[in-house]
Amino acid sequence: MLLALFSISLSFFIISKVFKDNLVFFFTPSELYERKINPEKLMRIGGLVENGSVVRENNKILFTITDLKKSIPVEYHGMLPDLFREGQGVVAEGYYRDGMLAACEVLAKHDEKYMPPEVMKALKKSGRWKEGEGGKNAP
Repeated sequence: MLLALFSISLSFFIISKVFKDNLVFFFTPSELYERKINPEKLMRIGGLVENGSVVRENNKILFTITDLKKSIPVEYHGMLPDLFREGQGVVAEGYYRDGMLAACEVLAKHDEKYMPPEVMKALKKSGRWKEGEGGKNAP
């Protein structure tokens, strides 16, 4: 009986450790400013690509993600999704260091009325969402 209890406890510990190591947190720019962030922790930041913020320099792209309250600058090296553009919903995954997100992946909308669900919920929470926007994924 004691061996079974020990085995179950050990299993839960290992599973929780693996889950915690693979967990990626999602934040809006406003939430990011409210928290102390570990620069070694992978995270996702979602919002809208701020109009006039996209700057392309060789293989480096600089842009700003906003939730219409706060903004976070993003640096990304590589090819952006074809549907990436200013004013559209985006989720960038990377490491937040020195006030900038060093993105390793950028996800953009994939049809005319889609916005990532996390971004839509964050915009609704901030009071910046207008009903009827977002089409098929509106909760």
